[in-house]
Amino acid sequence: MAVTADELGTQDIKKLLIKQAVPSSIGILFMSVNILIDTIFVGQWIGSLAIAAVTVVLPITFLISSLGMAIGVGGGSVLSRALGSNHKEKALHVFGNQIMMTFLLSSVFVFFGVFFSDEMLLLFGAKGEIMKPAKEFFFPIILSVPFLALCMMGNNIIRAEGKAKFAMIAMIIPAFVNIALDILFIKVMNLGMFGSALASAISYFMCFVFVLWFFVFKSELKLKAKHFEFKIPIVREITELSFVTFSRQGVVSILAIIINHTLYTYGGEHSVVIYGIISRMLMFALFPILGITQGFLPIAGFNYGAMNYERVKESVQLSIKYAAFLATLIFVVILIFARPIVAIFTTDSLVIAQTPEALRWVFAASPIISIQLIGAAYFQAAGKAKKALLLTLSKQGFFLIPLVLILPNFLGIFGVWIAFPIADILSTILTGYFLKKEMNTKLIQTTDGIL
Repeated sequence: MAVTADELGTQDIKKLLIKQAVPSSIGILFMSVNILIDTIFVGQWIGSLAIAAVTVVLPITFLISSLGMAIGVGGGSVLSRALGSNHKEKALHVFGNQIMMTFLLSSVFVFFGVFFSDEMLLLFGAKGEIMKPAKEFFFPIILSVPFLALCMMGNNIIRAEGKAKFAMIAMIIPAFVNIALDILFIKVMNLGMFGSALASAISYFMCFVFVLWFFVFKSELKLKAKHFEFKIPIVREITELSFVTFSRQGVVSILAIIINHTLYTYGGEHSVVIYGIISRMLMFALFPILGITQGFLPIAGFNYGAMNYERVKESVQLSIKYAAFLATLIFVVILIFARPIVAIFTTDSLVIAQTPEALRWVFAASPIISIQLIGAAYFQAAGKAKKALLLTLSKQGFFLIPLVLILPNFLGIFGVWIAFPIADILSTILTGYFLKKEMNTKLIQTTDGIL
């Protein structure tokens, strides 16, 4: 399934998309299945409030660990260019600085998380009966976050080295470990929320062990003590490129805070449980669309750099077409099987009764989201950082957060659910406008050359 640089510029776009999208989809699938099954286990074996607790805690851990992802993505770009220009020593300093930045920053956040746990949990929506299971789940998870952050950072560096197979394995390992330990700790040993958190913490550590093994035995990046010394220009370069990724996760975390508080205000603990199920389905059901988006990036980026704009346009059009087809198929499945899907997660009759309608509304505009996702990805591939950031943050930051703050005042809980398709539609219109303008002005190629 490997693709050479020359093939990105010459091979049939359809074949390229399949070769690039399948490995990405597999990695996202395993990550999503892990979270999905974890939610099913806690819902069925512990109770519906356990889903609410997980819904509150995970945005905290993902926010902290996303430091590792951001440093990995930003530093990976610097590292790749250093390797490409044969500056091996700079690449080693970049990697060493990434490790130190990830470990130190995540450890600082963990310190504050441990000593201000009640305040942090309340901020993210752990109110009423949700607080007790949330605290049980929080402490083992928060202590393992530096390992998760280092894994997320390391995974991006593995990809930057061109070792996609090992990067995929790194995503698969914690899924299998977590599922197996969930069964042992929750079902067999009856450890409840603590058992669920312990399973996740150990799975993060095992992922870290694999990543460490890779860099010790398989990587071309052999570090020495001097490479861990901070270099201000390198730190600055990594930080600047990491900002977009961390900003995106920051907006997602702010959205989680607002939604959890709004749902509790208008519907109590059960509404937070409902959103917990829906958010897991959003992560799981859309994995093939996200896989196409990731597969599209290197194709569009290479051909844009080669000024082969006709191939860029073809890759945009085909990616949107394929992703729209899959998204429509997913929506139809959700529309028809919403109730059986919800019943997998919990036996709570109230949750089962109220969640299907909410799930259908949240997914209502999913057939058109391919335009938003591929459009934002195109501007990233073309190196247009400002537009990429604008369009990436448009749904959550510019539309969904204001809608969630406004609509429930008039529509109650329904206002939260209807905010999702409205935000999808508005962000798609915005992205579609910029993308169409780009296609009609920037990506024009004639027999006389490129205009």
